[in-house]
Amino acid sequence: MAEGGVGTCPQVFVVDSEASYISQPSRKSWRWARVSQKFLLLLVGLSLLGLVVEGCFIYRLYKTTENLSHPQTSGQQGDAIMRQEGPKESNEIPIVPPRLDQDQQRPFAHLIGTSHQIGEDKVVLWGYDVTHNMAYDNRGRLSVEKEGYYYIYSKVTLNAAEECSVILHKVMKDTDAYGEPMVLMRSKSNRCRPTPSTKASGGEDLWNSFLGGIFYLRSTDKIYVTLENITRIQPEPGDNFMGAFMIFPGNIPQ
Repeated sequence: MAEGGVGTCPQVFVVDSEASYISQPSRKSWRWARVSQKFLLLLVGLSLLGLVVEGCFIYRLYKTTENLSHPQTSGQQGDAIMRQEGPKESNEIPIVPPRLDQDQQRPFAHLIGTSHQIGEDKVVLWGYDVTHNMAYDNRGRLSVEKEGYYYIYSKVTLNAAEECSVILHKVMKDTDAYGEPMVLMRSKSNRCRPTPSTKASGGEDLWNSFLGGIFYLRSTDKIYVTLENITRIQPEPGDNFMGAFMIFPGNIPQ
């Protein structure tokens, strides 16, 4: 009891269970937040780098497409070359002879018949000729200048309507290796049965022969054509011809 009989008031404490408070973050939470921020910055940087690379590819594709759609003309190319080389002293265009490759340098010849095709010893004469690295001597002989393997061919046409006879077509070769001519090819035909209609009317009974083959020829060799009953050869140039062309130069090693 206190003085005066008056009691002392007791102290009262009130606890508010819903009062708000601020929690302090832990050290571990701060660490994860910083790592997440760095990872986000890395993703942003990679995205920007991808945009730059994509832009470069698009620009190169655009330039390539533009060059293809607007090619430089030959005149523009010539002007560019002239600007690089400078002015010429003369306006004349220099003529550069074509360079022949090995195939174009190979010999060849093609001889066509003429109205006067009868030579000595039944040798067929030829008129118009086209030759390269071979020579025709106007006696029916075609001379070889380069040795090698040649394809030789000949065609003749005769009128066999008047009388029957044996027709013999041969391709011959003169060579220094032998003392007499050699037969390369020949065709033999017996035309002894002319049809009654052609014989009675004095018409034509045309007969033709074609020979062709591959032979080895040396330089200075000569090839020519002989024909039995040569007086009945057709005078048309397109009916008779002879030719040769090299298919392999030199001799094939054994």
